[in-house]
Amino acid sequence: MRLKSSAVALCTVLALAGCSSSKAPDSAPRPPAGGDGAQNEAGPQRPERDDLSTFALDVDTASYGYAAGRLRDGRRPDPDTVRPEEFVNSFDQHYPQPKGDGFAVHVDGTRLPASHEASGDTRLLRIGLQTRGEDSEQRKDAALTFVIDVSGSMADPDRLGLVQDALHTLVDQLRPTDAVAIVTFNDRAKVVREMTRVAEKQRLHDAIDSLRAGGSTNLGDGLVTGYETARDGFRQGYSNRVILLSDGLANTGTTDADRMLRQVREEADKEIALLGVGVGSDYGDDLMERLADRGDGFVVYVSERRQARDVFVRRLPATLALRAMDAKAQVQFDPKSVASYELVGYENRKVADDDFRNDRVDGGEVGPGHSVTALYLVRLTPEAAGRVAEVRVRWLDPSTKQPSETYESIAVGDLSGDFASADARLRVCYAAAFFAVALRGGDGARAVQLADLAKIADDAAGRLDERPVDDLADLIHTAQRLF
Repeated sequence: MRLKSSAVALCTVLALAGCSSSKAPDSAPRPPAGGDGAQNEAGPQRPERDDLSTFALDVDTASYGYAAGRLRDGRRPDPDTVRPEEFVNSFDQHYPQPKGDGFAVHVDGTRLPASHEASGDTRLLRIGLQTRGEDSEQRKDAALTFVIDVSGSMADPDRLGLVQDALHTLVDQLRPTDAVAIVTFNDRAKVVREMTRVAEKQRLHDAIDSLRAGGSTNLGDGLVTGYETARDGFRQGYSNRVILLSDGLANTGTTDADRMLRQVREEADKEIALLGVGVGSDYGDDLMERLADRGDGFVVYVSERRQARDVFVRRLPATLALRAMDAKAQVQFDPKSVASYELVGYENRKVADDDFRNDRVDGGEVGPGHSVTALYLVRLTPEAAGRVAEVRVRWLDPSTKQPSETYESIAVGDLSGDFASADARLRVCYAAAFFAVALRGGDGARAVQLADLAKIADDAAGRLDERPVDDLADLIHTAQRLF
């Protein structure tokens, strides 16, 4: 099995040793006309009918965090909240980074484990997309408006108390030149602290300590007031963000999701992106995810202080800048080598094939040092040889809004290795993705057993010695005992 990579700097062509070249949009091969978006249907797709699979990139991880919290509480997550891509993207892949802005593309794969019920000709294809990291000293100053749910449902220590602890930690980590505003909402919204430089951190700590829970959840008023506060405190040249912390259970005021989504979309277009942090064992997953997607941001879920501190100290700073806007991926399968293909997850991120190069169609926003992974099940033809697929990625430069693309190919031989000898992180991807498939149920779940996934996760955990992988193995064992 080989791991291929290519990197592209915006408006620059880089030729890397051992890799295909990355090309600008005008010179990259164009997809054939007539893609009908048939990959949006569920189940395996046949390349002779539609050889293109297109989706918006996504760095959300809330689905995995929420499922983990439910399982630790002895409860099965609602299948509608389980999204395999968010399980996979919860784990660091350590892909090599590009030298410039944009993406490095990594394509590899393997045979499936013997325990997976599928045709012997079916392979696992992994597509990994990686942006360049950023030193904390290189990032722009930030103007952050925290919109905090203080309704009665947030009274538990694992909700408001967890949020307060994480905010205190963040304020101590930010630069003196950064700025923070705090808005709360229950029956109505309230500006607790207008935009304040972190150099005055005691005022911010006092505002955080003053938060008390009670009342209903007027999330709509919270968002409106939060964006008004962010707009009033908008700082040119800063990273301006609204960060919503809530259980997402709107029950008074504007509860219509579409109205809130329109508000978020309008403000995102004015360079104020929305980040969502979900908390609570009862959690409005669908609303929080949709708000973050429409707000050009991402959503995570936290259920314990260790997770919350990790999000606010490690992940949040990495989102204060952008490497790519409206990023999309398109995979073109070769009908001579591929009998059928199936994208695992990404159901609500799929894009019509013809819209891959339509830059008015929303994609995903990706920050420095982020990776995005997609898995496909690929059934090869009996005469398979040569190329399996070509992967293209397109994005807009956050500053100039100019498009760039890069691409990479993978051959049949790259998918022929035995699963037991595959890269340990690829096996983590498999275990995470099909753990989600098993939790969702349905036809796909019949192909895997939790006991087999637990063995794969245990082996990967032993090889990698990383806390998140240990946690994955423990969760699969917990699910075994519960179900």
